[in-house]
Amino acid sequence: MDRDSDRQADRVGWIHTRTGKDKEDKDSWVKQNIIMSCSDSGSDDVPVGAQGDLASRTLVLESKRFYLDVKENQRGRFIKIAEISADGRKNQILMTFSTAALFSQNLIQFIDFYHDLDKLDPDNLRQGELKSEVMYKDDKKYHMDLKENARGRFLKVSETFTRGYSRFQVFIPADGMAEFQHNLGELIDEYDNGDAEEALSAPQNKHVRIENKNFYFDIKRNQQGRYMSISEVKGNFRNSILVPESGWESFRDVLDDYVKQVKEGD
Repeated sequence: MDRDSDRQADRVGWIHTRTGKDKEDKDSWVKQNIIMSCSDSGSDDVPVGAQGDLASRTLVLESKRFYLDVKENQRGRFIKIAEISADGRKNQILMTFSTAALFSQNLIQFIDFYHDLDKLDPDNLRQGELKSEVMYKDDKKYHMDLKENARGRFLKVSETFTRGYSRFQVFIPADGMAEFQHNLGELIDEYDNGDAEEALSAPQNKHVRIENKNFYFDIKRNQQGRYMSISEVKGNFRNSILVPESGWESFRDVLDDYVKQVKEGD
């Protein structure tokens, strides 16, 4: 078990308030971090540039505060989830609206699963994850892991990169997942410009590991229409091809033909 991660999550009991002190502390923190590199920001999917705040929600968890901020830059709108402890330590992850919509949808499933669990037994803790889910976005993965320790149950949300091996994470107490999802869902509904809705109706991204290589299949759209991005990732190496939707069936037929020929030859 990740002891350092679990110690960060040793908090239970949500209080939902927003005070002038919260706003003052947040403004001070934001001013100190107004210029961030992609690594500092917790995501290289949203490049450095002029960032505007569109909305913000605050959830207070004992000595920690969680901020849900809707921001916008030249690439579009995204959501920053920040966790700030009483001593000023910060954890944060960034999600595009399409990823946030999938995350919110998965949260509902985690909430239902959590409510069906037996009462926590501190003398008989379950090791590892109670429930897990992975979301893929280009060369990033978002892990959702429901875990437990002697203090209670919590959701660890991690943003990881297939290149660079960076990891950013926040911890949400299990009792607060419903409130967290409610606030996130309201922000998505109010500020989505179509990305979230399209993501929920579009085919989900896929990941395949073959030997020591990872292959990512992402469905995207541009002015010319919908296409599939197939990326091969090994360490810091990444190579991608783009297949227009009009060629998917032909692409599949070629693969099927090769598989058939090889099996017949064997």
